[in-house]
Amino acid sequence: MVPQDLISDVAAFVREQGALDTGCETGVGGLFAFCSEKRTEFQAMIYEPVMCLVLQGAKEAHLEDRTVRYGAGKSLIVSHALPVSAGVIDASQYKPYVSLALQLDLAMVRSLYDEIGTLPDARRSSHSMSVADGDAALFDAVGRLFRLAQDPVEVQALAPLVLKEIHFRLLRAQHGGMLRQLLLHESPASRITKAIALIREQYKSPLPVADLAAEAGMSQSTFHEHFKALTSTTPLQYQKELRLMEARRLLLGGGKSVASAAYDVGYESPTQFSREYVRKFGVPPRHEKLPSIPAAD
Repeated sequence: MVPQDLISDVAAFVREQGALDTGCETGVGGLFAFCSEKRTEFQAMIYEPVMCLVLQGAKEAHLEDRTVRYGAGKSLIVSHALPVSAGVIDASQYKPYVSLALQLDLAMVRSLYDEIGTLPDARRSSHSMSVADGDAALFDAVGRLFRLAQDPVEVQALAPLVLKEIHFRLLRAQHGGMLRQLLLHESPASRITKAIALIREQYKSPLPVADLAAEAGMSQSTFHEHFKALTSTTPLQYQKELRLMEARRLLLGGGKSVASAAYDVGYESPTQFSREYVRKFGVPPRHEKLPSIPAAD
């Protein structure tokens, strides 16, 4: 059961910060607090490696043909950067959506290899975005980390210890299989991480699948199979998602024509760009009048 005092404390903190419906930093590096009193539209975004602990309400994320719903008492683990469409689906003024999200430190994950012990299921197939019940120990650790934010001295002295505990617990969690794979240097999860980094770095340029497979140290067929299994999308679709999100940011920021935004993100044809933009966002790029959103990279 989710501690009621943690729900009220996180909600109050977000309101005090004037960050209702948007979320805010907590004062502990990588830990963010969220509170929303209404359902939100689904928005395209990049989920970085993250753990989200839902205290109240529910949220949903779509990734190609995969839908992940995570509600009160659930823990979401995202092990690889993923382009998703996400929104709050259960929230009201009297019972808002409340959550805490922690950016995962993959270097810390790997540093726990010696402490974590034998992992018999480390190579078992898993997805890079998974949900399970958050246990009492995880709620306790994340709650302690949140409350450290009230005292900068405690943050400096104690946050590293609690962060290590949280990463340790996520590695041992029911849905931590993909994180456990990252402990293995030559696992498919680690190899796909390299390819994703290359796509994000060079998404504006043509990226032959052969080059991505070589970066991952796999044959093209094996690379495609593992990439799809881990991310629910293909390498070229992943690149397209990054291009479209960055183009939308440019358009919403003003000062860019449709053609200019298309060329800036790597499209050679504004017509193709407009067609794919409508398919992704539901409106022609020339009609965009929404608030600015974060950059894709």
